[in-house]
Amino acid sequence: MDLNLVVVSGRLAAPPELRQFESGSRLARYLVTVRTEEPHRRVDVLPVTLWDPPAELVDADPVPGTRVWVAGSVQRRFWSGTEGRRSQIELVADQVCLRDAEPEEG
Repeated sequence: MDLNLVVVSGRLAAPPELRQFESGSRLARYLVTVRTEEPHRRVDVLPVTLWDPPAELVDADPVPGTRVWVAGSVQRRFWSGTEGRRSQIELVADQVCLRDAEPEEG
């Protein structure tokens, strides 16, 4: 059995981007930073897409540094550009939960 399930907790790296389409659908895009200590210390910035976000997320207007939890799946998008065929891994969220901004730990 295959399973494509991702849960991350991190902080917003930038204000969210919200798009409204003629169809009435909305798209929210977030950049989420996630710090990892083991096996090596690093910071990853993950693009997150949420289709038709609930009103409370649209009205929240969170700032960079706000803690966020995301649950969803991984998707790889492909497109053609001036530099040839390109791709990007992103998280397609089923749920996004914003928390109050907290001070950074050590």
